[in-house]
Amino acid sequence: MTGKRYAGENYAPRTRRHARAVVRSFYEYHRDMHGRPLLNPFPKSKRAEDEHLNVHHNPMHAYRHPTRRAPYQPKEPRRTPRGIPDQAFNELFAALPSHRDRALVAFYISAGPRASELLGVSRDRVSPGDQTVGVIRKGSRALQWIPASSDAFVWLRLYQQQIRPQPLDGPDEPLWWTLRRPIRPLSYDAARMVFTRANVTLGANWTMHDLRHSAAKRMVRDPKLSLTDVQWVLGHLHISTTEQYLEPAEGEVVANVLAHHARQAAEPVKPVMPAPGYRSEVLQTLLGPAALGGGPA
Repeated sequence: MTGKRYAGENYAPRTRRHARAVVRSFYEYHRDMHGRPLLNPFPKSKRAEDEHLNVHHNPMHAYRHPTRRAPYQPKEPRRTPRGIPDQAFNELFAALPSHRDRALVAFYISAGPRASELLGVSRDRVSPGDQTVGVIRKGSRALQWIPASSDAFVWLRLYQQQIRPQPLDGPDEPLWWTLRRPIRPLSYDAARMVFTRANVTLGANWTMHDLRHSAAKRMVRDPKLSLTDVQWVLGHLHISTTEQYLEPAEGEVVANVLAHHARQAAEPVKPVMPAPGYRSEVLQTLLGPAALGGGPA
């Protein structure tokens, strides 16, 4: 399973809106130069305030929606968060070349932080005793200590032993560093290249953000974790953002239904029980001896 997407899904909604604005300007230019009957397939919304609805969006507030979609504007498909199946994750983890990369992935899959939040952790924001790591949340910029798995701290310790000795043990120093000289803090692009190389090896196209989706899906499937617990760990402001992880992916639904059919086929055939008022010899004559659980006549 490679987890392929359709062409437009890899772009954020803001990018798709910008692309439509560019195409709209192109058609408006030719309408002004050559006049009608040219029809702009991306006309502006009927209300002027809808054109700049979320230009200065406050990340602490929910996105506002236009009063009505402009003519000829297709609905943006609702994207189901893409998680990495367990078997594919095991293959991805086995393809990682270093303890640093394994520690990063272990934190992503167990705690579900955003990529930039984990890469910004300093050495004084790691507490192996409490099994927590302190991240600066993307929207509120608040420090939050989130729990992670014990395996993540084991890989982290192996990584720290691997890069020593180095004069980078100050409490305010970054936690993640490059493995090649000269040593410098690990950037997002460098961490993304780790996934690029692993994807080339596996023939997949997983992203770092897919690990966050996978962590969220694993947590919401645990009946002993409430949805508000998952919301707090992921740092969602609105519970509706967390609720999207309750919706199963298409592949999960197909697999569950096929398993249901297999269980139904494996169940033994139950004998037909006669309804009250019917004599057994009458049903035996109509349906045969096997209908009442008997042998051949």
